[in-house]
Amino acid sequence: MAGSKAFQIVGFQNSGKTTLMKKMIFNGTKNGLRIGTIKHHGHGGVPEKTVLNKDTDKHRNAGAQITSVEGNGSLHIEANKNSWDLEEIIHVYKNFSMDLILIEGYKHASYPKVVIIRNDDDLYLLEKLVNIKAVISWVPITSHNAYEIFLIDDLDLFVKVFYKGIFENLEVVP
Repeated sequence: MAGSKAFQIVGFQNSGKTTLMKKMIFNGTKNGLRIGTIKHHGHGGVPEKTVLNKDTDKHRNAGAQITSVEGNGSLHIEANKNSWDLEEIIHVYKNFSMDLILIEGYKHASYPKVVIIRNDDDLYLLEKLVNIKAVISWVPITSHNAYEIFLIDDLDLFVKVFYKGIFENLEVVP
């Protein structure tokens, strides 16, 4: 495949975004796709580090803006600046030749997306957000012509529909 495609999974906290991401990653990689993920840390503050490395912490504390540590084929990169736009992060990912970049969060970005609706209070997202390709809902929703609606119990069906139709029609990220 030439180039990376991007797709967002959006919804409020505890709506099922990560569960859906895991299913999409598993199914895609099982079928030979190279998948990268981007998670928006929408809880405020700096995300917790998963790996502490004394030497790269020293490099960063001395003023390095980008540090990395590699071991046994695993590369951990930390890049610090005032803020990162989603487009800048995707640009970095494109250097890794991903077929698909799944984005958890960044609701208001304009990439194609599935919206997960947890309750009636979330329905306003369907009017506010752009480029909605499908909706997954915990509550019944009256039919909408612009996109397909799935119930939360139908995540596996959505994943199948995604890879058989939506994915094929996504444009490569410029």
